[in-house]
Amino acid sequence: MAEYQNIFTQVQVRGPIEWGTDNEFNLAEERVGKPGFSSLFGWIGNAQLGPVYLGTYGVVSIACLIIWFNIIGISMLSQVGWSIPEFLRQLFWLALEPPGPEYGLRMPPLNDGGWFIIAGFFFLVSLGAWFLRTYTLAQSHKMGKHLAWAFLALVWLIAVLGLIRPVLMGSWSEAVPYGIFPHLDWTTAFSIRYGNLYYNPFHCLSIVFLYGSVLLFAMHGGTILAVTRFGGDRELEQIYDRGTASERAALFWRWTMGFNATMEGIHRWAWWFAVLTPITGGIGILLTGTVVDNWFIWAQEHNFAPMYDGSYGYADYGSYEAFIGQEN
Repeated sequence: MAEYQNIFTQVQVRGPIEWGTDNEFNLAEERVGKPGFSSLFGWIGNAQLGPVYLGTYGVVSIACLIIWFNIIGISMLSQVGWSIPEFLRQLFWLALEPPGPEYGLRMPPLNDGGWFIIAGFFFLVSLGAWFLRTYTLAQSHKMGKHLAWAFLALVWLIAVLGLIRPVLMGSWSEAVPYGIFPHLDWTTAFSIRYGNLYYNPFHCLSIVFLYGSVLLFAMHGGTILAVTRFGGDRELEQIYDRGTASERAALFWRWTMGFNATMEGIHRWAWWFAVLTPITGGIGILLTGTVVDNWFIWAQEHNFAPMYDGSYGYADYGSYEAFIGQEN
């Protein structure tokens, strides 16, 4: 007999349609969509699709997101002479650029960055409304607000890139352009302009939490899948009535690395690592150009980067700026 060893869900249990719990806000009447089942979705999650609750905040968020998306798409389409084939061919290189530095924080003409400002406004409103939707929906279910705060961490990073830092720098030109390769080009130019972002300690922390999140989720997912045959996927039951799954998982990690997380603790680890990724990243971006002009020189002054002798380039000149002045 084959063992219950799974990567995808092999057994899909289906019962009556679940409409959710009643609550004091009577949200059941506002849920939309006829529920159904999907075997494909059942491989990786719950097979039931719907119903969906949007609410006022959800409708506002989706409407603003559609406006934002259309402004960007139509602007890119106009750049290729309204040619759909050219739009598809050049999609990865097209961009909606921010205004030039000559406009500062003023509203520029629409075709000189005005559409960028309008799109950014709708994008931030959409994100804010979705945060409120997440918060109020958790509140109506008497849940903790962990999801809302995690989403707000993402909003923080986006707001730093497109609003807070440009305002502090005094120019909308500091914002990130919309576009795939243009966004990557902005990141590269940003790092070069400020002396290599790799020497930004908050960037370092952000990468640590990013890779740490990947590692923690992989460890946790692999562990639970490995003990599903013993009921390890029923984590709440394992917390108070462990059986054999939780013990095996705990022993594996205790004997592997010296200690083990609990069924609850691993989720706290993963939550903090994931949330701190955009928080520390946002702090690092916010300090760049406003507090620190050159991260490599800052790292040298704080014994974070090596001090090279003259054979490596500009150390004989005393500073990077002196070296550049001599070269010019």
